[in-house]
Amino acid sequence: MTPPVETQPERTALAWQRTGLGVLAVAGLLGHDAVRQGEPVRLVVAGVAALLGLGVLGALAPVRYRDVRRRVAAGTGMGAPRLVASVTATVVLVAVVAAVAVLTPR
Repeated sequence: MTPPVETQPERTALAWQRTGLGVLAVAGLLGHDAVRQGEPVRLVVAGVAALLGLGVLGALAPVRYRDVRRRVAAGTGMGAPRLVASVTATVVLVAVVAAVAVLTPR
């Protein structure tokens, strides 16, 4: 009998990728609105948000994937509070920026 295939690392990687793509999508919408309104400050903010999304996709997601694979192989716990806190802070920051951009009168 073959051992069951572990899918935890792959599911985790996909979740982190979706998070990064969501941040990039919000940044794209912010950038589009900034260009339409001719507001360079908002365009810079959208660029920073896009860089944060790329950081999640390009740096944090692969780190978490490798960490989960290593932990599954070792049979240890999956928690990574600092990494999760950094991504949570990124998502909250971009959400606040988006809310301010939407709610600020023009």
